[in-house]
Amino acid sequence: MPYLAHFGLKEHPFTLTPNIDFYYPTQETANIVASLDFALHRESGIVKVVGEVGTGKTLLCRLLMHKLEENERVAYINAPQADVQTIVRMVCHEFGVAPGQPDEPPYAALNRFLVDTHAEGKLAVVVVDEAQHLGREGLEAIRLISNLETERSKLLQIVLFGQTELDELLNDPSVRQINQRIVFSFNTKPLSVGEAKRYIMHRIQISRQPGITYDVYSEAALELIARRSGGTPRVVNILADKSLVVAFSGGSPTVQKAHVQAAIDDTSNLVTKSPMFGWRADWRGAIAAGVAATALAAGGAYLLMSRSPSVPANPLPPSTVAVPTPDAVPSVAPVPPPAEAPPPAEPSPSPPPAPRAEPLSAPRPPAGPVQ
Repeated sequence: MPYLAHFGLKEHPFTLTPNIDFYYPTQETANIVASLDFALHRESGIVKVVGEVGTGKTLLCRLLMHKLEENERVAYINAPQADVQTIVRMVCHEFGVAPGQPDEPPYAALNRFLVDTHAEGKLAVVVVDEAQHLGREGLEAIRLISNLETERSKLLQIVLFGQTELDELLNDPSVRQINQRIVFSFNTKPLSVGEAKRYIMHRIQISRQPGITYDVYSEAALELIARRSGGTPRVVNILADKSLVVAFSGGSPTVQKAHVQAAIDDTSNLVTKSPMFGWRADWRGAIAAGVAATALAAGGAYLLMSRSPSVPANPLPPSTVAVPTPDAVPSVAPVPPPAEAPPPAEPSPSPPPAPRAEPLSAPRPPAGPVQ
């Protein structure tokens, strides 16, 4: 394809479909994945991951499932809008659970499957994506299946991935029972400016033809995308992809700032209005470091002042200050010190003011040749 060959790419780097092959492990997402793994193997029960639209929840969901499917039993439910019985049947279908007898209820069949899975030493995990669509009935169904447990541990582990509306739904007093059963809760956040730049370069590197290493995006282009995207990975993908199209149409082998600006103008409803948005994660650390450095400097100054002896206001005699040494002026004859000032006169009732033109000290003789 000419478009990909123009930039030395073998595939499109900025598709909006969550693809774990393009996963860029920031410190935050790596912590979330590790914490989810810990919480599930601890058999805690219900875990929640909430974030704004486009911050990578579905990608984390697929990454978690890919990791669990190697050794555990996983059921995936997407955007459920159903009553209790329907959700139980959906979970049974995902696990491949069939009724042991024609009249066996789905809830009983699921319980039997979970007991057998626990006896095998495996986890049974239900992953619910777009969980904000569960509604009160759906959350009640999640609560009921979470009750399946032994005397010591939960038989079913549940992970809820949802938008911020999920938190609003859980704040309803009518669902406080399930809200109290959520043991761990995590939040996905936008990328910092530095992370957004590295995210773009990472996806380009994954999509590259072998042997091609030049920078597709200029530093100014990366900076502008990182700022105006607000750090939202989905918006970063949109701006980065449109910038490539603009650069290709102009015949440029690299993406420059003007190409990014054209993409921003075409996506004005998605970009942030303030160019400073997205610096949060970067300047937070800078401020913390600045505060720490300021505190250390102030503490060090205080210690120095407390340990140093007091210094007199005028430690040097006037003659030392007024008279230069011969070494200071090697080409001029030494200047003799000024005559000693006479003692102050006796105060008079109305002393005449001294004229302004009168010198404050004895005049120095003119410089002569070195003898």
